[in-house]
Amino acid sequence: MNYRIEHDSMGALEVPADALYQAQTQRAVQNFQLHPASLPLPFIRALLLIKQAAALANAELGLLTARQSDAIVKATEAQLEHTDLRQYPVGVYQTGSGTSSNMNVNEVLATVASRIAAEKIHPNDHVNLGQSSNDTIPTAIHVSAALAISGDLLPALVQLQQALNQLSEQQGHILKTGRTHLMDAMPLRFAQVFSGWQAQLSHAEQQLQAQLPHLQHLAQGGTAIGTGVNAHPDFAPAFAKALSQQTGLAFTPSPNFFFSLSTQDVAVATSGALKTLAVALLKIANDLRWMNSGPLAGLAEIELPALQPGSSIMPGKVNPVIPEAVAMASAQVIGHDSAITIAGQSGNFELNVMLPLVAANLLDSISLLSGSLRSLAEKAIVGLKVRADTTAKALARNPILVTALNPVIGYEKAAAIAKQAYQQQRPVLEVALEHTDFTEEQLKALLDPARLAN
Repeated sequence: MNYRIEHDSMGALEVPADALYQAQTQRAVQNFQLHPASLPLPFIRALLLIKQAAALANAELGLLTARQSDAIVKATEAQLEHTDLRQYPVGVYQTGSGTSSNMNVNEVLATVASRIAAEKIHPNDHVNLGQSSNDTIPTAIHVSAALAISGDLLPALVQLQQALNQLSEQQGHILKTGRTHLMDAMPLRFAQVFSGWQAQLSHAEQQLQAQLPHLQHLAQGGTAIGTGVNAHPDFAPAFAKALSQQTGLAFTPSPNFFFSLSTQDVAVATSGALKTLAVALLKIANDLRWMNSGPLAGLAEIELPALQPGSSIMPGKVNPVIPEAVAMASAQVIGHDSAITIAGQSGNFELNVMLPLVAANLLDSISLLSGSLRSLAEKAIVGLKVRADTTAKALARNPILVTALNPVIGYEKAAAIAKQAYQQQRPVLEVALEHTDFTEEQLKALLDPARLAN
């Protein structure tokens, strides 16, 4: 590999000749080798957007020349159009403020902008003007999360709800045996099952929507410890205005920079909302797996789309692969939430020092859930077939239907009828005819699953 010599405040060192980054990034690459994972693309893109908005704000305030600002803006546009993650190699497990990632972006833009301007654009003096890693990285967490939730996660949530609504309209009228404790219970319609799932998703959507206004409050302008040292007094509102115009989201300066630098409470709350959605998806995924079980020795109430062979040794076996994948993704989101909770406690005095971990886990959770929602909608719910024949047979022999007779014959007599029907494997209607004075027509009306589902 060919190298060039770069300098920073600590001296000279070799940097790969084709790297756009400079000395501080190279030091981070050499120092932080705990794990190969680097920060995710949405986070890098958020940092680039931040630098672009800062250049525009600083030009408006007369702190950068038009030539300098234009070069930084054009450099940012080029990086946003083609973001090569090889130029952003700093790992997640680095300095807790994320300073190395901030400087990585500063250096890449300084290199590119210097070429555009044909003059020296400095990573600290120009690209990072009026900023600190301590306010830039928390801002990037909020910006990247807000963009990912509004642009990817919420549309995926709507897509799954719409798929469930369509399925309910097509097959929701079919009756099935309800279950509590995994045991037979009273009947209900599939539409009622699906409505429970839809309500879970709607609840999760409301929780996420409630977090967006908090994510749109930004730390940028607080600089090192929240006092705004070295930033123009009007930098924060000018920056927020420029970023809002770039992204289409209404970003504003935080009402309290000390809060936004020293805590990650908003990220913790957002992760909690993501965990709520993960729990909902786990419930839905497991319901699908149970209802699909069989097809001969299980419940076999539904048939999921057959997507791939299910066994390397058992021919013809087909497994519920999408619900299984979604369950694993949901488990990972719950794990991420635990890590983010611990990271949120690491706000020592004026700065939280687990910011890269919060960024990586929060964005991975959003990505996992977005993909899970789309996969469930497109590869499980669309194409799901209700096994009306199986559910009808089970309903006909369900002794729990005798619950409907409680008000007229009493609990104990109804329980005796249910036990006999189960022991003799006979329809409850036949046994009830032998032990009550009701006619067959009266019992059919009382035990009608459709009436009971209403």
